[in-house]
Amino acid sequence: MHVYHKAYVYLTCGTDLLVFSEPDHPHVGLQVPGGTLDPGESYLQAARREFSEETGLSLDIALESFADQDRIFENVPDCLDGLHRRRHFHGHIPEKPAAEWEHFETSPSAGGPPIRFHLFWIDLFAVDAPAETRFFQGFGAQLETLRTRVERQINGRH
Repeated sequence: MHVYHKAYVYLTCGTDLLVFSEPDHPHVGLQVPGGTLDPGESYLQAARREFSEETGLSLDIALESFADQDRIFENVPDCLDGLHRRRHFHGHIPEKPAAEWEHFETSPSAGGPPIRFHLFWIDLFAVDAPAETRFFQGFGAQLETLRTRVERQINGRH
């Protein structure tokens, strides 16, 4: 089985998390920016590069690894079959660059044409916050850990 090393960024602003959907593929759930490491690249370098490629933004903040996850993909549309070894990073910004926007991933790891992303923020603590099951292939599994981190961050400031 082929192993793909992946890095993802859970970016928060206050209690809001940056997520995206794929308007041209509505069956795909919510995702966070990230993707496959390039040869010779560290997880952190890949997290920053992939974040920029998928959002159009650059990150000039500290990112902290907060969770690792192994997930096997077999016959999932637009995904590379094999073991996806994921490292999840958390970063926090003081101000949102926009409430929502669209951006195109021009070099998808599975190949093919550019992918359109609709990026927006969700409140992690809202009563109607999306459940982890609304996230694509395990990205929601980190939400409780992330909520704890964000809560500590907020309470530490007051």
